[in-house]
Amino acid sequence: MSESTAADNLLGAYLKDRRTRLDAAAFCFSGSRRRTPGLRREEVAQRANISSTWYTWLEQGRGGAPSADVLDRIARALMLTDVEREHLFLIGLGRPPEVRYQASEGVSPRLQRVLDALSFSPALVRTATWDVVAWNRAASVVLTDYGAIPPGQRNILRFIFCDPRVRAAQYDWDSVARFVVAAFRADAARAGAVSHVADFVDELCRTSPEFAALWRDNDVRHHGDGTKRLRHPVHGTMSFEYSSFNVEGRSDLSMIVYNPATPEDADRIRKLLAERAD
Repeated sequence: MSESTAADNLLGAYLKDRRTRLDAAAFCFSGSRRRTPGLRREEVAQRANISSTWYTWLEQGRGGAPSADVLDRIARALMLTDVEREHLFLIGLGRPPEVRYQASEGVSPRLQRVLDALSFSPALVRTATWDVVAWNRAASVVLTDYGAIPPGQRNILRFIFCDPRVRAAQYDWDSVARFVVAAFRADAARAGAVSHVADFVDELCRTSPEFAALWRDNDVRHHGDGTKRLRHPVHGTMSFEYSSFNVEGRSDLSMIVYNPATPEDADRIRKLLAERAD
């Protein structure tokens, strides 16, 4: 195959590269009389439960675009990681694969250290279904003492609609409530978690007529960045500029950082942290 042809056949080149990296013996294929490393084409086809002729055509750049189902089978046959599977779809179909939602198992110690380094900026990590899975000390004293709440109850929508203290802290609860419902809907759909959150949504609809009304509106929004004001019962109003970031390599997680808007707001957080330490 010429260099120009190889450049045009990105899918075939990628498939060949991935299969040659696999150990045939690990899949109980005979290792005798192999002139090249890795799996043979027919062995990949066997593992993917597709025609060996069709797989050969894919590597050779013949036969047109494969279906998403075929690419999914090949991805499993080649033991591709999530990022490798996504790349396979992008070069094979020009789009990413459908999202397969997996409930988060928390954050790495390294990411927790990033949160902890933000001493005076409340910061947290939430899932695509808005469950809080990590936070720093500033978030505990300014937003919610997440550590005092059972893990299964640490959901931002649950706080907004079911916790009177969180509700009272919002400067414009109506706008906040409308925003979080719309952003939650968009995030759950983007993550492929609509069926996963169905029971939770039903629960909130029964618990909160206000949530039920907002959910029926079908609004969607992007979290992004913005400003937020909170009422503290002792230290008064605190203003923040917030930004939301996707966690690299973890499409199910987002980190939200609330930076104090003024030096006075930062001083209030310092006082709250000092009071908690006493």
